[in-house]
Amino acid sequence: MNPTDGFGTRAIHAGQSPDPTTGAIMPPVYMTSTYVQEAPGVIKGYDYSRTCNPTRTALEANIAGIEKGRHGLCFASGMAAINTVLNLLKSDDHVVASNDLYGGTYRICTTLYQKFGVEFSFIDMSSQDALRAAVRGNTRLVMTESPSNPLLRLTDLAAVAELCRERGILSMCDNTFATPYLQNPLDHGIDVVIHSTTKYLGGHSDVVGGALVTNDDDLRQRLAHFQNTVGGTPGPMDCFLVLRGTKTLHVRMDRHAANAEQIARDLEAHPKVRRVYYPGLPSHPQFELAQRQMRNGGGMVSFVLDASVEDAMAVTSRFRLFALAESLGGVESLVDHPASMTHGSIPREERIAAGFEDGLIRLSVGIEDLDDLRADVAAALATLGS
Repeated sequence: MNPTDGFGTRAIHAGQSPDPTTGAIMPPVYMTSTYVQEAPGVIKGYDYSRTCNPTRTALEANIAGIEKGRHGLCFASGMAAINTVLNLLKSDDHVVASNDLYGGTYRICTTLYQKFGVEFSFIDMSSQDALRAAVRGNTRLVMTESPSNPLLRLTDLAAVAELCRERGILSMCDNTFATPYLQNPLDHGIDVVIHSTTKYLGGHSDVVGGALVTNDDDLRQRLAHFQNTVGGTPGPMDCFLVLRGTKTLHVRMDRHAANAEQIARDLEAHPKVRRVYYPGLPSHPQFELAQRQMRNGGGMVSFVLDASVEDAMAVTSRFRLFALAESLGGVESLVDHPASMTHGSIPREERIAAGFEDGLIRLSVGIEDLDDLRADVAAALATLGS
């Protein structure tokens, strides 16, 4: 691919070419565990499918292409991808991380890596002062989400990358919410980008996967070592499904964002809504950064009801089109109550200190007809207190 090709061209063609044997336009799904060798150790690029598989190779090149990176690595889940980055650490290393990370990321840090002697400081990553104060002599990794899950806080990626370069620290950004269409952390100097391909990249709520992208050759080799050693790799059908999804990512994201921005405006004007979190609204405290760093505000909206936690939980069950479910980024709209669902593993006192309340509701706004989605939100909120 030409690096100057537009996003849609890269999404459809990067890492893929017609099958030379049959001319098939889509990459074949190589359902094989092993590969015949011409002689001991003489292979045609593949020896065992945990290590590499042609369908996975196509997906890894495709995701690297749309993220404007040199190297892509794919995994069985987003958590497997995050675990692979954390595999680079050793006892007594220190990590600075966002204090409103996805609950599963928080869980692997605090219940797995802390017991191995890795230290974590969870901070408001939107504050450069807080980041500088948290960095220590043994800090080896800064990990952030931008926008974050579920408060949609932004990280100034260029500032984080600059600080990490100054201190010799690895920088990592989870770009799942923004997707490569809306934001490219590598362009801002971030060392490694993470995606849950389960979400917008797959886009159809029918596959689970993860990915890492980096420009650093040595880092790619170190990550690939643990990818192969730990074995959390995706099957070929999963890779095929994500490849199908990335082809329409740009088209879907424009619709997700257009719907989400209008829903956010409706919520901001609603008398029973106390606060709305959406990077595309001028009221967002980092709206200016969003304008510089992102193509648009994306498809996720969070809001706080002026209601008890019981009423907030009840409201989430009263939507018709927004399905009550974990996950996000599919074509269909979803509603989530983070405190009892996606972020239930975070102790309440830590959640409150981080800024997300019991009454917080998160919407993954799909690509249905906007009028129907607006009516669904209005009808659900109308039941508040009933």
